[in-house]
Amino acid sequence: MLIKRNELEWVQGYSFRTPGIVPNTYTATYHMTNLIKNRLVDPTAGRAMLDESGLTEFKWQVTWPEDYPTPDEDLPDRISHVQGYAVFIHGWTGNHKIWEELPGMVCMANRRMVSITVDHNGFGDSLFDTNTPDLVNCNPPAAMRALERWLDVVKLRRQPGDPHLKVVNLIGHSMGGAMLFYANPLHWREGELTRYALAPALLLDAEQDRRFFTTLGVGISILQRVKFLEFVERFVKPSMLRNLCLGASDRVKEIHSAQYNETPRGITGATFMAMGLLKNFEIPRNFEFFRVMLGHRDPLVDLTDMLDLLCKLEFPASHTRVVAGTHYMFSIGSESSYNAFQHVQARDLVVEDILNLQEHAMKLQRTGRKIG
Repeated sequence: MLIKRNELEWVQGYSFRTPGIVPNTYTATYHMTNLIKNRLVDPTAGRAMLDESGLTEFKWQVTWPEDYPTPDEDLPDRISHVQGYAVFIHGWTGNHKIWEELPGMVCMANRRMVSITVDHNGFGDSLFDTNTPDLVNCNPPAAMRALERWLDVVKLRRQPGDPHLKVVNLIGHSMGGAMLFYANPLHWREGELTRYALAPALLLDAEQDRRFFTTLGVGISILQRVKFLEFVERFVKPSMLRNLCLGASDRVKEIHSAQYNETPRGITGATFMAMGLLKNFEIPRNFEFFRVMLGHRDPLVDLTDMLDLLCKLEFPASHTRVVAGTHYMFSIGSESSYNAFQHVQARDLVVEDILNLQEHAMKLQRTGRKIG
């Protein structure tokens, strides 16, 4: 009898695995080049994904719920026999660690789900092949194309002959939220994809913010070439990161500060400038399984400007949440007890919304769309 190969055999090729932050969860970390080298993914497809995205590496971490350590030989079945994946996509100068407990909370709330956090768009270990990437290669649409290529390589979507229905839930913050607007609807079956943008830095109509992002991005990029201006950065960096991480946990602030220091300034500046210069309005009006959360005192994504843009995009009002919080409304900071209290509630709402999107998308796959 012919035994079908599990398409997720690559999960045995982790770089390392550890217990998760949330009790009764485990994590395993992966590097695309390592999987290509060991032929755990299609080497041609893996190399093409990196080359077409202008990347030298792509890194991600898988989190799953379990009451005991899963043996390596059981990992492919454990990770593939699920109803959905929650893929978390960080923002500017972030990496997969900024999500803290949230991925573990999601898969513990629904143990038929697995969470995945990625490094992307030149940050973390997913670096570009140049320190000065072209803006068309690091703007939100390009980042979305790179993620869709990666999803195809690792075969998280339901494959031919697989009896298990699956939903891919994309959750993006800031830059990672902006890119979700550019998902290609022709790439997905009905009920297969959900999207949740948290404080999306989509600045298509916010002229003042666009000028700020563009100017600061140019300034940071110059530091790549003109070293004697580095003293200016001593003033720019603290102010920028303070606004970005306002209300977030001390851990998130440390992650952003370290990532800013580690990332080549040309990449940091280009990705920031790319958000400011983006004028791509080719956004499919396909918002059935798309939600947005905005913070009422977000210093980077202006609430009024973002709501105006969503209106122009004909985004359903019922799909937008405005919560009391900052740009990091899902991270629990120590700056004030009032802010922490609001962020705790917002984080719980994020988990609730992800689970609801998963449930509604799965229902559509099971029953099909009713007509008439």
